[in-house]
Amino acid sequence: MSRRCRKFLRRIQRTKTTYQLQEIASEVQADLERRNLSYDEALTLGNQIHVHGDSLPEAGIIYAISDRDAYRRTLELYLKDSILTKTEQLLLWEERRRLGISQEEHDNLLEQLLLQWERQGKNVTVHRWNKPGKGAEGGEVSGS
Repeated sequence: MSRRCRKFLRRIQRTKTTYQLQEIASEVQADLERRNLSYDEALTLGNQIHVHGDSLPEAGIIYAISDRDAYRRTLELYLKDSILTKTEQLLLWEERRRLGISQEEHDNLLEQLLLQWERQGKNVTVHRWNKPGKGAEGGEVSGS
C-alpha cells in the first residue's frame, strides 16, 4: 500500500460526515485518473469509505470506486424501467454473492434509491422474490 493510500485511509477514519467522505472519494477518483493510485488501492479506499459511512449517523449514497458502487450501478440499471422483476432480482443476488454485498446493504441501498426515484416522481414496482432454495411466492410489492 502506497504512502498516499495510507494518508487517505487516515483521513477516512477521521471523517465525521458523508459530505466529507464524498469529497475524499472524489479526490481518490482524481488521483486514480492521474495514475497516482492503482485501481486496487482506489477500490480498497472506496470500500473503506463505505464501511466508515455506514457508521455515521446521517444516511446517504456515497459515490466512490468500490464494490458497493459497482452494485449500485447495476441496481440502477435494473430499476431504469421502473420494474424490478424476479429474474433481475436473481441476477442481483448472484452479483451480491460475487461482490460480498450483504442482504442488509442491498436493502439499505434499494431503499435509498427508491426514495430518490420517488422524489423525482417515479414509481417503481418490485416483484416479490425469495432467495433460491427458499421457494418463491407470487404477487408484487410496490416499492414507490
